[in-house]
Amino acid sequence: MFEHMKEVRGELLNEVESVSEEEFHQKPEEGQWSIGQLVDHLQKIENVMTETFKRIAPSAEDKKVEEKNLVAVTDRSYKKDAPDSVAPGEEPINREEVIMALTEARRDLMAYVDMLDYDLSAKSLKHPVMGELSVKQWVEFIGYHEERHLNQLREIKQAVLS
Repeated sequence: MFEHMKEVRGELLNEVESVSEEEFHQKPEEGQWSIGQLVDHLQKIENVMTETFKRIAPSAEDKKVEEKNLVAVTDRSYKKDAPDSVAPGEEPINREEVIMALTEARRDLMAYVDMLDYDLSAKSLKHPVMGELSVKQWVEFIGYHEERHLNQLREIKQAVLS
């Protein structure tokens, strides 16, 4: 389960490791994020989502809901500004620290998911973006959100390398 999340994370880390320190911090244009800022956003959102999930998962409703097409989350033609609480700051991002924070956030999420003693497809929770989702899809959403930003990272990389 959650293979997509593992694959996307591997691709993301490979992309981050493939850029120089200068490229990691370079913004393609004023007002756009650098790769470092994008990774900082990902670790912040995953930490917030994990804490939210831990708080609400115990009250998941015994209700099987129809699966939604989470691939739609990766569509970059629809843009939305990140809330301030998960937006990166302007200060320089330490690559090793932000990667460690991202790794720890995923480890924390998956450790909690592993402790759940019910069928993740048989219970549902309200999701802030997608509405009612199975617990399984609630977790999977995080991987699709990351894939969306993996695509953005590739756009940034292409812009700063050209």
